[in-house]
Amino acid sequence: MNRDSLLFHADFRRLFAGDTASQLGTFVGVTAIPLLAAVTLAATPFEMGLLTTAETLGFLLIGLPAGVWVDRLRKRPVMLAADLARAALILSIPLTWWAGGLTMVQLIVVVLFVGIGTVFFDVSYQAYLPALVGRDRLLEGNAKLQGVQSSAQIAGPSAAGVLVQFVGAASTVLVTGLGYLASALCLWRIRTVEQLPEKTGHERLVPQMLEGLKFVFTDKPLRAIVACTATANLFGAAAQAVQVLFLTRTAGLPPAAVGGLLAVGGIGGILGALFAGAIIRRVGQARSIWLLPMLVWPGNLLVPLAGPGWRVPLAGFGLALAGFGVILYNVAQVSYRQAITPDRLLGRMNASVRFVVWGTMPLGGLVGGALGEGLGLTGALWTAVIGQLAAALWVVCSPLRHMRDLPVGEKAVAAPA
Repeated sequence: MNRDSLLFHADFRRLFAGDTASQLGTFVGVTAIPLLAAVTLAATPFEMGLLTTAETLGFLLIGLPAGVWVDRLRKRPVMLAADLARAALILSIPLTWWAGGLTMVQLIVVVLFVGIGTVFFDVSYQAYLPALVGRDRLLEGNAKLQGVQSSAQIAGPSAAGVLVQFVGAASTVLVTGLGYLASALCLWRIRTVEQLPEKTGHERLVPQMLEGLKFVFTDKPLRAIVACTATANLFGAAAQAVQVLFLTRTAGLPPAAVGGLLAVGGIGGILGALFAGAIIRRVGQARSIWLLPMLVWPGNLLVPLAGPGWRVPLAGFGLALAGFGVILYNVAQVSYRQAITPDRLLGRMNASVRFVVWGTMPLGGLVGGALGEGLGLTGALWTAVIGQLAAALWVVCSPLRHMRDLPVGEKAVAAPA
């Protein structure tokens, strides 16, 4: 192994290990909680839409002020507190189920507050990485962490599908809570001393929130990236709201097969993470953001064809192809965002981006639930995956189409102080 690899960086290894545990637990929960709602609690399409909405509503409710607060604080303690809070909330689900009192209302409320914890964790996490590894190693760091996410996307749903079948969905959710606890332990062991952020000239909440939004929306490539991601997430959440119901009720797949199918997308993600650096350097960072999605995101169009027999691997291939493209897109655009942003604005930049791109997901969950009620599960899923593909038009029709690489060095120097 190359001794220059970040895997020889002791504190990055701890972050990497914690992220592995957290992502594995998260993807177990991504499969187990909808199965708990759909199969055990007999949720309606509208209730599934509410569950999907609750998962990301926190980004819309407190995303912008969270960025301001994170910029004022050391990032690692915020991440630790978020992990511990999420663990306690998630562990309440199996405890209540064993006591015989779990309801859809509690499930939705727990998912909502776990999502709020995720707001603080994610905003801090993306602001913390440049301080931990340096801006010159962001592409490598993001690629490795995206690889963790893709690996968890394979292992998590697969394990969840099997566990749900044999021990029940509520008991399977335990894995998610334990993943957050393991992540907190790894973060606690990081030894890099984090500097307390310097105070800015004004400490009022609204002006600082507006400063983060202005930075994001005055950069034309970044503005196109945000619009593309927001649109893709809107329709992705709509698809997520009906996908498990479609696979279990329309396609007739058992929980283990549902978990296996959802895991297949992670195979493409792992390949994307392994080759992200080489592909992005060869193709160009700007081209990776607009060209690759047009080539591989159409894989999502195969998902509504899922059904018994040969149609299961066909849908799995589509998920793997789309997963490959999503990881390349994310590595390229997240590294660009981190590289051009001054340290003092990293939290607010990340929060502003997440406010928009994740803020569309609660609406998408409601749209998916409504489409499921009105068009049926198959019609709703077709509408959602076509919308995901159309999202790429934002970057295709932007200045990015005329670039090979993004002007990172120039922007970093020109960024406001």
